[in-house]
Amino acid sequence: KRVIANEKWTLFSPDETPDLHECYGKKFEARYLFYEQEAAAGRLNKHRTLDATQLWRKMLTRLFETGHPWITFKDPCNIRSPQDHQGIIHNSNLCTEITLNNSREETAVCNLGSINLAQHMNSEAQLDKKLLAQTIQRAIRMLDNVIDINFYPTPEAQNSNLRHRPVALGLMGFQDALFIQRIPFESQEALEFADSTMEFISYHAILNSSQLAKERGPYESYQGSKWERGLFPIDTIELLEHERGMPIQVNRTARMDWTTVRAHVKKHGMRNSNTMAIAPTATISNISGCFPCIEPIYKNMYVKANMSGEFTVINSYLEHDLKTRGLWNREMIERIKYYDGDIEMIETIPSEIRKLYRVSFNTDPKWLLELTAARSKWIDQSQSHNVFMRGSSGTLLHEIYIRAWELGLKTTYYLRSLGASQIEKATLDAKKYGYTQQRVYKDQAQAQACGIDSAECEACQ
Repeated sequence: KRVIANEKWTLFSPDETPDLHECYGKKFEARYLFYEQEAAAGRLNKHRTLDATQLWRKMLTRLFETGHPWITFKDPCNIRSPQDHQGIIHNSNLCTEITLNNSREETAVCNLGSINLAQHMNSEAQLDKKLLAQTIQRAIRMLDNVIDINFYPTPEAQNSNLRHRPVALGLMGFQDALFIQRIPFESQEALEFADSTMEFISYHAILNSSQLAKERGPYESYQGSKWERGLFPIDTIELLEHERGMPIQVNRTARMDWTTVRAHVKKHGMRNSNTMAIAPTATISNISGCFPCIEPIYKNMYVKANMSGEFTVINSYLEHDLKTRGLWNREMIERIKYYDGDIEMIETIPSEIRKLYRVSFNTDPKWLLELTAARSKWIDQSQSHNVFMRGSSGTLLHEIYIRAWELGLKTTYYLRSLGASQIEKATLDAKKYGYTQQRVYKDQAQAQACGIDSAECEACQ
């Protein structure tokens, strides 16, 4: 709010303002204003006032230069949490999709699973909802079983997991599902599919957790939770609006009749404090033969390296389309290589194909936020949302993260930026293709941030 209003921001020392760490929303705002008054009156010794935009620019500059820090919003994480009666959420996990309470006695952990949407499309290129419902039922049961059979390295982790029993069912292959349906990422149809698919997953994840509660009993800290109070994820957007004092610009339309699920939870409770989160699936999606989580395709052709070696990844959907049209040949392969897997400038490819297979850095980053916001209203944790931005516009960077806040998102993940030069290709003739709009990762970001095709990071599922 201070950045948008171009106002001042005050930095405090936590030893003089310890309660700020333990509050959020209106309570935080009231205490913050109180401490600013105390500082102005000379009753605090350690503080500093500066332009809010100055601090904001410094944060965004670090983000652009290194890919860090991943901006996470404390208010939505806490206000929308089902476990707001169990303390404060101070942080997410590494990949920013897990938003659970931590304390000295409890170290939050979560049990992740991801549905491959590509495997749930039927022969008519439509989502097989019957199959998807069966998968969700099995997945929730299996994830709940993991809690009991797991190995816990610390008593704090065991305490947290057994008391609250959080699980995190997510998805991958969202891009595959769009390709199968012939839906471009930048379209109203993609937004509708993101919204309706997540609602369906949410509906059955919550219902099946409640059915497990009927069978095995609710989790230990269920009493006092939002579930027990009749508040589902879709209901919490209004709470965030109230605390923030500003509208959250997300459509709240529901397509399914939630009466049955609400009645079941009211009667039997929930087996799990949390049921959903969308992890990056950067590795398991490769193993499963689909594109990662909720992201647009990175490139239509690229070399991926991991501990097993290097291998070329080719978009098989594009390959099939070009073969069908008689366009897949050595000349086309060389062109796609030359343009780093981006087919936008290959005019021999029909425009509708180029639009369908638009890569992540050619997709409007603010539009991708809209899709994530549509999903977020159904999710009780968060999503690993990478921001893909071409160029170095500070204005655009500012607009992206302000828009994420306006939409009420809980977390963001890596900022992946693309600069204005292209890696030289010794085996291809630049004059032959006349390439002028050249793109590549900024050297600094590539060196300091975990790359999308990094062989070093094994922690991104």
